[in-house]
Amino acid sequence: MARRAKEKEKRERKRGKSRIGIVLIVFILLVVLAPVGWYFVSISPVDRGNYEEIQVTIPLGSGTRAIATILAEYGVIRNETIFHIYVRFRGDMNFQAGTYYFKQSMRLGEIVNMLQTGILHDPNQITITFIEGRNMRGLARLIEERTNNTVADVFELLSDREYIASLVDRFWFLTEEIEHTDIFYPLEGYLFPDTYVLRNEDVTVEEIFEIMLNRTDEILSYYSDEIQASGRSVHEILTIASVVETETNSLEGAKYVSSIIVNRLAINMPLGMDPTAYYALGLDPWERDLYLWELNLPNPYNTRGPNMEGRLPIGPIAAPSRNSIQAALRPPDTNYLFFVSDSYGALYFRETYQGHSAIIRELRAQGIWYNDIRR
Repeated sequence: MARRAKEKEKRERKRGKSRIGIVLIVFILLVVLAPVGWYFVSISPVDRGNYEEIQVTIPLGSGTRAIATILAEYGVIRNETIFHIYVRFRGDMNFQAGTYYFKQSMRLGEIVNMLQTGILHDPNQITITFIEGRNMRGLARLIEERTNNTVADVFELLSDREYIASLVDRFWFLTEEIEHTDIFYPLEGYLFPDTYVLRNEDVTVEEIFEIMLNRTDEILSYYSDEIQASGRSVHEILTIASVVETETNSLEGAKYVSSIIVNRLAINMPLGMDPTAYYALGLDPWERDLYLWELNLPNPYNTRGPNMEGRLPIGPIAAPSRNSIQAALRPPDTNYLFFVSDSYGALYFRETYQGHSAIIRELRAQGIWYNDIRR
């Protein structure tokens, strides 16, 4: 009896060990296979039977995280984290900006291929590149050249007060300042200069503005804390940035031009910037030189005109680049009040009028003085 009991106990122990082994194996398989299963489910189509096209725009400069968020918001991918894992595993994260037409029936690999090659865009798409430093008149001409809209269509929409008011309600950086009756074009300076992908030549002006304002939102949101800390409104920052943009294309020069603007405002001195006079007259600097009397015409844009001591133009005069926006937000601490450009575009900064006059005499003596004022 004792022998049989021992054998039975031995068999029970073996069965117990077998059960534990089975449980461990199942546990290990779950630990290993569950993530693998989750991964393969996550890279599968969101809806295999849905072939409806979803238009998704990937802005220029978007990183992997931003793209993953956009795709998830539009319901194109199942999981943002898996998107990161997938593209890192493939080792190619060079994605192309543009407007894509995805379907929920697409596998993650197909979506990533589209983003990397950019070859499956809608063939009717067009691109439009708005250059920094250009004003609304230049953008209107560009829209006319690249789409089936006219310059008149652009200005008609800009003059629609209800439309502009609706934009003020929707975009945090647009305020009632752009609705002032003396403002030439309410969205001047607020349409970020960049390359945009548009659906086709039949795109409306309203759609173009929408895409551009969304890009401006991205840029200004990045600087939102600095804008708030600056003590100036978005309108003032963009106005300063636009003047900086029209005065220099030098990365270093932009900072010092910005400091001169800030310094002159601080002591109630006129800015005296020629590009503001051109803008007030509805002219571009390359069209012709200005007469002295034109520089002195009163206009809320013209900082060379009367009663403009310590005042900015009433609004932006061009589309500022990111560098100029940054310069407007981060002017260096200087005592500069004057600057001049030679015929090669080099800038010379001085603290006093005497120093300013001296550098002009030097440039004249060297034959590189640039003076575009007709007398």
